[in-house]
Amino acid sequence: MTNLKQQAAVAQQQTADNQAPQETLVRVENLYKKFSISGDFLDQLKFKNGKFVREQEYVHAINGVNLEVKRGEALCVVGESGCGKSTVARTVMGLLSPTAGSIHYQGQRIDNLSDRQLMPYRRKMQMIFQNPYASLNPRMTIAETLMEPVALHNPQWSAAELRDKVHEVMFSVGIDPSWGERYPHEFSGGQRQRISIARALAVDPEFIVADEPISALDVSIQAQVLNLMMDAQESRNLTYLFITHDLSVVEHFGTRVAVMYLGTLCELAPTKALFATPRHPYTKALLSAIPRLEDDRPQHIKLKGEVPTPVNLPSGCVFHGRCPHADERCKRDIPQLIATSDGGQVACHAVEEGRI
Repeated sequence: MTNLKQQAAVAQQQTADNQAPQETLVRVENLYKKFSISGDFLDQLKFKNGKFVREQEYVHAINGVNLEVKRGEALCVVGESGCGKSTVARTVMGLLSPTAGSIHYQGQRIDNLSDRQLMPYRRKMQMIFQNPYASLNPRMTIAETLMEPVALHNPQWSAAELRDKVHEVMFSVGIDPSWGERYPHEFSGGQRQRISIARALAVDPEFIVADEPISALDVSIQAQVLNLMMDAQESRNLTYLFITHDLSVVEHFGTRVAVMYLGTLCELAPTKALFATPRHPYTKALLSAIPRLEDDRPQHIKLKGEVPTPVNLPSGCVFHGRCPHADERCKRDIPQLIATSDGGQVACHAVEEGRI
């Protein structure tokens, strides 16, 4: 009887969760980002057919990405190297300016704000960088590194209040406050990444962008850092945009997963649904490459050809040159995200037409 009551309570809670829409904390609309590779003005001038012409080339890093990050979730963005996921992270944080499109935080557009207008959002939005050996200032002690953002956003605090806050956040990530007088070069990679997490948490943010925060760490340390981030999410009600190429991390950490290929969004789905029933051919190929011990694991899908260059993007669907299901429409028309029955979205003509 007790088990039945517990199951009923769980079912009621799940129903309530499904009925109550989650607040959208960050929204990315039709985002584009390109980088010029043409050099300066003189480098762009070419002499052709008896006259000078100006030629410009660009790397098209992001191409029309639309994303919504719900409050309290961990949205993981995955894809192979060069697909644009780190560029999305840096553009959302304002470290890069978008070429086109917009970024909204709690309904307020923020990509067009001045540095002064952005200050309140800097406190709410923090970032954990990929390389713990490069993201900490080697000339500053750990205490100075952690105290700097707290003092910037709380100019009215006394030295004692700043010191207490730094000690509190160091305790919360498992760092002894006595480490504060030491310098970054005295610590291992895992310890440095804990310090980087502490720096992000020091100003009590709501939203954290983590750009491959464990890829530079030993496998034995990765789980510790992941568990630390999950504990921080639960205790502080954090929202994560988590950039990674490690699908095993996604399965353990993510609430939803966004799959990118060549600067475009292929598929977006809840984590369990994506791993159970991937829809996009590229997602299927990615998941088939995960090493597993099961006898009934799916057969590894070998994609043909090479990843196209982001300088000259292919027409239509950017994946059509490697997709076994591509037809003339795929070569001609850019697919749009359509809703799926499991609560996700997929951009694929073959799925839309029922061919796969």
